Amino acid sequence: MTDITVLNSKFEDAGKLNTPVSLTADDIKEAAVHQVVKATLAGKRQGTHSTKTRAFVSGGGAKPFKQKGTGRARQGTIRSGLMVGGARVFGPLPRDYSQKVNKKMSCVAIKSVIADKLQAGKLTVVESFESTGKTKDMFKILSDKSLLPALIIANDSNDPALRAAKNLQWGNSLPVAAFSVYEAVKFENLIIEKKALETLLQRLV
Repeated sequence: MTDITVLNSKFEDAGKLNTPVSLTADDIKEAAVHQVVKATLAGKRQGTHSTKTRAFVSGGGAKPFKQKGTGRARQGTIRSGLMVGGARVFGPLPRDYSQKVNKKMSCVAIKSVIADKLQAGKLTVVESFESTGKTKDMFKILSDKSLLPALIIANDSNDPALRAAKNLQWGNSLPVAAFSVYEAVKFENLIIEKKALETLLQRLV
């Protein structure tokens, strides 16, 4: 439905790719992208923070001092959050911060981020990556074409280009099976292999 220019390994025009889905400005749904990015960041939280509530503080079997006559506020246990060495009131406990994102919303977010990169002129589709696996070579190619910062997506998880781009200071790389909306939003340019883009778009049909 949308024609995308495809470049060869030397970043020269090599034809067009007609996508099976529409990638116009009307297909950009910012709310879906925001929800998926928020869920991704929430899932990265460890949630290992822990404090002791009254259930976990030792002691408290006896009343610390008599009810009246001391001039102090009445207390029934040394485990109270008001006492020195007592519990933490409403303190953080270990929890899972992950959020559920259904498949439909995930697909809408992927479609939106690809459409946004295309409309902004920040989507580069190449037939294949000819990489030596060296980071300095990848850096030279991308910097010469003013394509940094960039996220590189390859179809094969063993592609040398993924290894070369992994150590870029202003870049990252992922196989298409691990495509991340958050990573795509984080980097200005999206460079994707033609087969990888076709695989990704088939999920959206």
